[in-house]
Amino acid sequence: MAFLFRALSLLPLLSLYHVFGVVGWLTFRVFRWRHALASSNLARAFPERTVAEREAILAQSYRNLADLLAEIVWSFRASPEDLVARCPVTNPELIREHIGAGRSVLLLTAHFCNWEWQILAGNLQVGVPVNAIYKPQRVAGIDRFLRAARSRFGGEPIPHKKLMREVLRRRREPRVYAMVADQTPTPDEPKHWTRFLDEDSAFFVGPDVVARAAAAAVLFVDVERVGRGRYRMRLVPLAQPPYPKGVDTGVVERYARALEGEIRRSPADWLWVHRKWKYGRPRDAAGAAATPSPGGEAGVAGNRH
Repeated sequence: MAFLFRALSLLPLLSLYHVFGVVGWLTFRVFRWRHALASSNLARAFPERTVAEREAILAQSYRNLADLLAEIVWSFRASPEDLVARCPVTNPELIREHIGAGRSVLLLTAHFCNWEWQILAGNLQVGVPVNAIYKPQRVAGIDRFLRAARSRFGGEPIPHKKLMREVLRRRREPRVYAMVADQTPTPDEPKHWTRFLDEDSAFFVGPDVVARAAAAAVLFVDVERVGRGRYRMRLVPLAQPPYPKGVDTGVVERYARALEGEIRRSPADWLWVHRKWKYGRPRDAAGAAATPSPGGEAGVAGNRH
């Protein structure tokens, strides 16, 4: 599998768009992969939209997903100049200021636009290695390919089960961590409940745990698609230490609000084929969960769905 991806990465991006475009068309029109799930998600999030409007959003989201796969493969051999040109950060100085002050930074992003390019292009622009938190893939070849791709320009991908150990071990060193935080915890994991896209939604509390453990400033990575294969990133401050004592999920709540605004602005750029709403909110559930577990999956780059 890794050999196939490396071979495909030799193709120009436009050719890869054609290859994965065919795969995307078959997935959406013929095999209807996760079509019912994605349609249901859109209906719950945008009940005010007509069926035709939601179907148009869904079709575009599948095309975007096909383009994403092409872009991930292409980026394995892409030049630094090409990646920076295609995915610039408008205000990287925010990260440099925190690091210069001796403070770690936690970047929170989502399965929105191209989250893989955010890591690669970010490493090239912020002047500090960006360490992506990730969940290893079941297929070993895919896992090797993604780890190699994510570390091309610096940064050390950190498996989610080793995250807290790494954070605590290096808590005196200012570092940059990146976390994809829009996944849903399992029913028995600590969670934060909030209204998100008009639904009661559970979020991992990991961002709060990591921010406190690392005494890190938290920035939301707001991404905008400005053309095919072209994005623009803007860093939005969410929180910074000192943090309140005791259990607190303020970081997660601010993240949910920032992400919701991003999705409402461009709904086809979110990954509707994942299961954001797996179960209902218990009647007695408070907004914040019980004491978070440091070993929980804090929402990680490259999660399986």
